[in-house]
Amino acid sequence: MSMELWTSAISMNLSFHTRSSSFSLLTTNNSNLFHKTNNTLYKFLHLSPSSRQFYPLQHSFFKPPPTHLSASSSATASNTKNVEKEDKLPADIDVTEVKEPNSRVRLTVTVPPIVCDDCYKGVMRELSKQAKVPGFRPGKQVPDSILISYAGKRNVERATIESILKRILPHALSSVNGIALQDSVRINTSFSEMEKTYASSNSLKFDVVVDVLPEVRWNPEDGYKNLKIVVEIDNEITAEVACERELKRRYKTLGPMRIVTERGLQVGDVVVVDISAATIEEGGKDSQKIPSAESKGFNFDTEDAENVLPGFLDSIIGIRQGETKSFPLVFPESWRQEDLRGVQAQFTVECKELFYRELPPFDDSLAEKLLPGCSTLEEVREALLQRCRELEITAKEQATDNAILDQLRKLVEVDIPQSLYEEEGRQMYGGKLLEIQAQMKLNDEQLASLTNPKTVAEYIEHEKENIVQVIKQNLAVGDIFKRENLQVSTDEVVKEIESSIAEFKKHQQEYDEERVREQVQEVLEGAKVLEWLRENAEIQYITR
Repeated sequence: MSMELWTSAISMNLSFHTRSSSFSLLTTNNSNLFHKTNNTLYKFLHLSPSSRQFYPLQHSFFKPPPTHLSASSSATASNTKNVEKEDKLPADIDVTEVKEPNSRVRLTVTVPPIVCDDCYKGVMRELSKQAKVPGFRPGKQVPDSILISYAGKRNVERATIESILKRILPHALSSVNGIALQDSVRINTSFSEMEKTYASSNSLKFDVVVDVLPEVRWNPEDGYKNLKIVVEIDNEITAEVACERELKRRYKTLGPMRIVTERGLQVGDVVVVDISAATIEEGGKDSQKIPSAESKGFNFDTEDAENVLPGFLDSIIGIRQGETKSFPLVFPESWRQEDLRGVQAQFTVECKELFYRELPPFDDSLAEKLLPGCSTLEEVREALLQRCRELEITAKEQATDNAILDQLRKLVEVDIPQSLYEEEGRQMYGGKLLEIQAQMKLNDEQLASLTNPKTVAEYIEHEKENIVQVIKQNLAVGDIFKRENLQVSTDEVVKEIESSIAEFKKHQQEYDEERVREQVQEVLEGAKVLEWLRENAEIQYITR
């Protein structure tokens, strides 16, 4: 007769991997790909020890076949210390620690027979309480020999091994308490091998590998202090210029487009053209097409001439619908595509459609249409200018922060654990999905396609370099926060948490409040570090 006995209030989540002959410690994590990060410029990993906790093993009895052991998802690093104090082992276990690449630690744990026997007795007591053995009243002590015969010797041995692991792991992991990364604990010895060891010697020996919080090495030491930062700013993007552009853009929307029939292209018109280009070679060499310069149905507003190749507008002035013009141009040395700088090219442009705007008089009567609430053009200008000044400040601050973070990444060396790399990759992918969801409502089929493990893995592999740089940046920021004893006020945290949760509810998204709290803390800590760095750095602004 087969049977299954379970302990109450214990969740199982340790999956067995047959290919690698090892089973990995996993946790039931409430977070998922759709956790929303705080909507600010910064997103940093939380680096305080309590945020990177390992999860001591829990177990269930007699779950044949024993291809699944289990892990609790609610234990904390502090709980591990409590376990050690409350659970006095009858003898010491032997733990050998070896550091491995990528911030990984291997622990070889040897459990003596006296400890294994103590765990065996606990298993038998639990089995005696739960087993419904014919001839014995529930809860009545049943002789071990009868229990073993009833449940099966191998099942008892397996349950004992699970009990040993559940009890011993918190003790074995005490040396990495506070630095072990969440969800990274992995038992690297096959269950069958442990069965053989236990059956032959009444002892147990197994390996545990765990990723730990990586050490941040600064080169030079304290290199983040007194940074010298050069920030490039677009010369033309001033608040005044942006204001006039926005005013002109809004004005253009007030006039209908009319087809030009009796003349050629003039400044102020909008033209739709097909463009092709090829290099001009010397010495009789064959010209080469320039794919990046080709465009079909290019919609060109002639008042935006600064956005196209110098000389392009002048070369097509006067072109009529259906007409084709061919002309040479040279890409300037400042052109954004390096491979085209200085290249001589022959352009061919065919005019497909030609329009002009029929605009109303530019006076105060348009104020309300240009910006609701305004009664004069001057009021419109002032309001737009104020907005643009705020955007200018924000853009300058963001450019400064980006330059600082880029410099930090160059100053640190970090051995990145695989679990941390994968976690960051999943979070970045989740952020991308949130952007997609904000733009369009995904149905279940689309969502399933975008969240399947293969798609996520492909994204993480494709974004490998970016993920590594983000982790280095985050770890550098966290290290500075700790070194400089920076603080975030409770009021700030509470206010941001309330704001974030309100956003979740507004968009009817699920959230984990504890995870929101962690992410808010991360964001505020990052902002505090950048504020400190801006105050202590030598910053030079140059225009492009």
